[in-house]
Amino acid sequence: RGSGARMAAGSGGPAARELFAEGLLQFLRPAVRQLDGHVHAVRESQVELREHIDSLATELCRINEDQKVALDLDPYVKKLLNARRRVVLVNNILQNAQERLRRLNHSVAKETVRRKALLEAAGGYPPGLPGK
Repeated sequence: RGSGARMAAGSGGPAARELFAEGLLQFLRPAVRQLDGHVHAVRESQVELREHIDSLATELCRINEDQKVALDLDPYVKKLLNARRRVVLVNNILQNAQERLRRLNHSVAKETVRRKALLEAAGGYPPGLPGK
C-alpha cells in the first residue's frame, strides 16, 4: 500500500490528481519563499559578522604593534581568523542552499503555470480549485 498522499492523488482520476498537485504546489510555494527569505537574512548577518571579525582582528594587530609591553595577542588574532573562516564556510553553504531554494521556487512556479494551462485547455478548473 502507498502513502496517504499517493492514495489521495491516485483516487478519483485525473481531475483529483490535478487538484492534489495544485494544492501541493500552492502549499509549497509560500514555504519555499519564506525559507529563502530566512536564508537571505542569515547570509546578510554572516557577512556583517565577518566584517566585524575582520575589523576586530585588524584592531588587535594594531594594538599589539603599538604596545610597549609585549602582549602576545597572536593567539587571539588566530582564533578570530579561524572564526572568520568558519563564518565564510557557513555563508557558502547558505548561498548554495539559497540557490537550490530559488531553483525549487522557479520549478514550482513553472509547474503551476503548466498545470493551469493544462486545466484551462481541458475545459476549466475542477470545483474547489483556485482559478485565474
